[in-house]
Amino acid sequence: MKKILVLFALIAGGFASAQSFDFQYDHYSFIVKDLEKVGAFYKDVLHLEEIPHPSAPTGFKWFRIQGNSQLHLIEKDSVAMEHSKSVHLCLATQKLDELIAYLEKTNITYWDWPGKENAVTLRADGVHQIYLKDPENNWVEINDAAH
Repeated sequence: MKKILVLFALIAGGFASAQSFDFQYDHYSFIVKDLEKVGAFYKDVLHLEEIPHPSAPTGFKWFRIQGNSQLHLIEKDSVAMEHSKSVHLCLATQKLDELIAYLEKTNITYWDWPGKENAVTLRADGVHQIYLKDPENNWVEINDAAH
């Protein structure tokens, strides 16, 4: 009987720990040296809406991605950066072809996952993706995944 009670307690505990916290995506942050230059990339190239920082008038630029999801740029004088493509902000759009045409028209280079310039990756799940670099070489993936 004691073994059955212990087993029941373990099973019940497993169900309790499997609860959902209903997370929503909030923001992604990049540390940058040149806040104005990098901010201009997100505002002028990707057309993200700049929004005010709630308390700091300098050293930050915040952008709305959609709804309440945001990108935060944080200016630092000294930044130790390793720019692996595996660490990136990812944005999705159903207008990927239009974006690619815009990038090509404005001579902005993009890459596929293996690293070929101005090429598109077709993932195994059918999603098309490209990668851009902001002015400080932070990677940004843009794909056409449905949400």
